[in-house]
Amino acid sequence: MTIPTPPDPAAAETVKHLPHAITTYLREADPQHKANAHDLLSAFAPDATVVDEEKTYKGHDEIHRWREGVSSQFTYTVEITHAEKLDETHFVVTSHLEGDFPGGVVDLLYRFTLGEDDLIANLEIAP
Repeated sequence: MTIPTPPDPAAAETVKHLPHAITTYLREADPQHKANAHDLLSAFAPDATVVDEEKTYKGHDEIHRWREGVSSQFTYTVEITHAEKLDETHFVVTSHLEGDFPGGVVDLLYRFTLGEDDLIANLEIAP
């Protein structure tokens, strides 16, 4: 997958250098991509946590069920609009979504924390 270049030139450079686990997640979570659960989960530590819509999912089994539910509920497109490296283990990616979900348009922040082996230890998704 080629991650689209965000409109902010500084963000475009950051997107090029996002850690492998984050780019793997972004590729496998893209609704235009035929997601592969094994590849998606390979981005996460076995005990990783995802917080989305004020619900917490812990470990590969719960994260897999969460992604399956999210990807089957609605049809939508995703465009990365910003990416920022906060420090060696913390990254924020902003995505613009449009689709048939309530409201039809939303900008989401993905707050990634990397852990051992540079895998995603924590992901928080919020508007």
